[in-house]
Amino acid sequence: MSHSIHSIDTAVDQSLPHYQKLSLAIHDTPEVSNYEFFASETLAKQLQQEGFTVALDVAGHRTGFDARYKSGKPGPVIAFLAEYDALPGIGHACGHNLFGITSSLAAVALKTVIDDIGGEIRVYGTPGEEGGENGSAKGSFVREGFFKDVDAALCVHPGYHHGLTGPSLANDPVDVEFFGRAAHAAGAPEKGINALDAVIQVYNSVNALRQHLTDDVRIHGVITHGGDVANVVPDHASSRFYLRAATRTTLNDVYQKFENIVKGASLATGASYKFGLFQNSVDNTITTPLFDAVYLKHLREYGQDITQEINKGSGSTDVGNVSQVIPTIQPHISISDTYIAGHSIEFKAAARSQKGLDSIALGAKILAHTAYDLIRDPELLQQIKQQHAENVRLQNGETHD
Repeated sequence: MSHSIHSIDTAVDQSLPHYQKLSLAIHDTPEVSNYEFFASETLAKQLQQEGFTVALDVAGHRTGFDARYKSGKPGPVIAFLAEYDALPGIGHACGHNLFGITSSLAAVALKTVIDDIGGEIRVYGTPGEEGGENGSAKGSFVREGFFKDVDAALCVHPGYHHGLTGPSLANDPVDVEFFGRAAHAAGAPEKGINALDAVIQVYNSVNALRQHLTDDVRIHGVITHGGDVANVVPDHASSRFYLRAATRTTLNDVYQKFENIVKGASLATGASYKFGLFQNSVDNTITTPLFDAVYLKHLREYGQDITQEINKGSGSTDVGNVSQVIPTIQPHISISDTYIAGHSIEFKAAARSQKGLDSIALGAKILAHTAYDLIRDPELLQQIKQQHAENVRLQNGETHD
């Protein structure tokens, strides 16, 4: 085992300068969902050079990839999740230039020992975690069966503190459009059907609904089109909403209530409507504490420790979709000694700082050793799977009266 530990750490240290340069190049070339051509090609090309078999344009995502290395011995299949999209306008203010690189280097380091211990390594390049055009790709990877034969998935996300995997909210991103009839607003208003009125009714009805929802539910949106000129009855109006809840079960109920509101606004105004998801739905994260405990053990071996308690979860991530089907962890790794808010200029700067670049080595080593433990200890992996299955059952059986 000591030889394997040495091999993993040596591989990370030797490759680190090159991977840091790749991380900076991705940071300097920020790309949003469905347009991460440079980032996906950079990571895929590197993994191919490292001996992985790589398929591009997978799961319905032109900037997605599937990289695999299979040893000659039977064993578990471990998937490292790679993100590399940036935020519109601000760039890599969520640190995904570090995220995808760290997962890739972890896989490369584990490859140095996989032929001895058996199993298969995969790196899934999953676009659009921040949402956007054809966003939240992990939902597609789950739906298309990419995790059916995977035993566990892992990744680490840049942050201010070191932290373990926490819960996240399920999220259904929806578009609402109404189609009415244009007419002169003063001369012949009776001939018009006001699509904007329908959108406003949806807003008002959502506000009335809030008092009858559980505390974990969040509904927030914007009007994306409300008409063109004030003297013409708007014949088209649209809005975009995020519907969130702590569990998929609750959110499915909220979705139905919201759709009924849309139908009611249509009936009240006479406008026809179009309603539905504009990208993949996102599921809540199922945590598996036994899995995180393995990560924490190795974090401490490198002289680090958790500096932030697990929060209740107020955002959403498509890592949740993966966690619904297999044990999955996404701890946070510190890239700043001072507070940085997510999606901020300060976070963007930290993502290319020396501490940010150093986190690639720490994260890759810990992820690789965590995966190594799961492969080498079948009993541990089975316990993690059992705990995960029980937590999925408890969450999905949850109801709110």
